[in-house]
Amino acid sequence: MIKKDGHSHTEFCPHGSGDDVEAMIQKAIKFGFTDYCITEHAPLPPAFRNDYEGTKGGYDTAAIAMSDLDAYFAKCERMRSKYADQIRIHIGFEVDYLPAQADWTHDFLNEYGPRCDESILSVHFMRGVHGKYWPVDDELSEFEDGLLPIGADDKQDLYAAYLDAVQAAVAADLGKYAPVRIGHITLIKKFQDYFDLPKRFNNANMARIDKLLATMQRQGRQLDVNAAGLFKEYCNEIYPYPQIIMMARARGIKTVYGSDAHSIKEVGHAYHQVAELLPAGNSV
Repeated sequence: MIKKDGHSHTEFCPHGSGDDVEAMIQKAIKFGFTDYCITEHAPLPPAFRNDYEGTKGGYDTAAIAMSDLDAYFAKCERMRSKYADQIRIHIGFEVDYLPAQADWTHDFLNEYGPRCDESILSVHFMRGVHGKYWPVDDELSEFEDGLLPIGADDKQDLYAAYLDAVQAAVAADLGKYAPVRIGHITLIKKFQDYFDLPKRFNNANMARIDKLLATMQRQGRQLDVNAAGLFKEYCNEIYPYPQIIMMARARGIKTVYGSDAHSIKEVGHAYHQVAELLPAGNSV
């Protein structure tokens, strides 16, 4: 039986807890995980700063610094070797899809992809007011000022814009080292309880989900079944919610539990609840 955490972070994450990845791995071993994926936020393209509108802190703490990459790989590779007889450690990145900088991301993956085992492709920034990109999951005020106006007439329009962004990410040609797994595809719902957003997608947005899953199925992509939303104050559900997970499974898409841990205490978060939604006897 495989027990896998496919999504986790490290002390190199500027918005994380600072907890040492070694201690996180030790907890994963204690919890009986056989596989542990280290997927730190890949650096943002430098040119993206010109497209970004939000707090400076939100930008500066979004991802690992380029200057930390050598240390990141060295630490992860050392952990993989040290704990090889107890757990399989996979090394990679959580990569942001940013349309205007897709060529930069393609080049980054070509350079660093050979050192990676598996990575995640996610959308954390979305085009909002002023034609600029705003964080989807950082501050309530940024979400309210920059993104919520998209749903001023119908909040489902906000969901539609995010799902279209995820579809564009999946359809993009990021080269031979493109991430295999698609991260938290309903992250746009992080603040749903605060802003009284619809708890479920309407028919038009479910059609977008079906199209997204069809694309993932054709490509052999995997789905990140992300427990983090359960512990977000204004979300309180898995990303994505169970109906969508079942749709993915019906298409034969590999579904992978992800704690999205940024601290020791988050390793293994809600594994038992999430595992009930995954194929019997296996976490992937």
